[in-house]
Amino acid sequence: MRRPKNYNTKQREAILSYLIQLSGEHVTAAQIASYFHEVETAIGRTTIYRHLDKMTESGDLRRYTTDGISGACYQFVDHPQNCPNHLHLKCETCGELKHLDCDMLHDIHHHVLNEHDFQINSLKTVLYGHCRDCELA
Repeated sequence: MRRPKNYNTKQREAILSYLIQLSGEHVTAAQIASYFHEVETAIGRTTIYRHLDKMTESGDLRRYTTDGISGACYQFVDHPQNCPNHLHLKCETCGELKHLDCDMLHDIHHHVLNEHDFQINSLKTVLYGHCRDCELA
């Protein structure tokens, strides 16, 4: 018997619930697997990757690959219209990926477009540096 494409399983619901509770933070598949291991919920990595791919295709998640070296990060998208105009900050020490969601970004996008005839793709724009925790360590 074939399952419908949008078939919901307990594992999918658990993964989605975990991503929703992260409130827009980015997370890797390895971090998701680690979380479920810690809470003693048996969800294999293959299952996690399969559901992440399906949820990305359906638009529930956004997938980010920043440097071509690190694994992809995923983010739950509750309001897709609010998400495209932010940049990302990536810590070169711990690998954390954060949104830079700031009113000033509109000015940067506008300036680059008007003065340099270039449209910035915010979904692929990453600023590298060090987070406060790593800088203080």
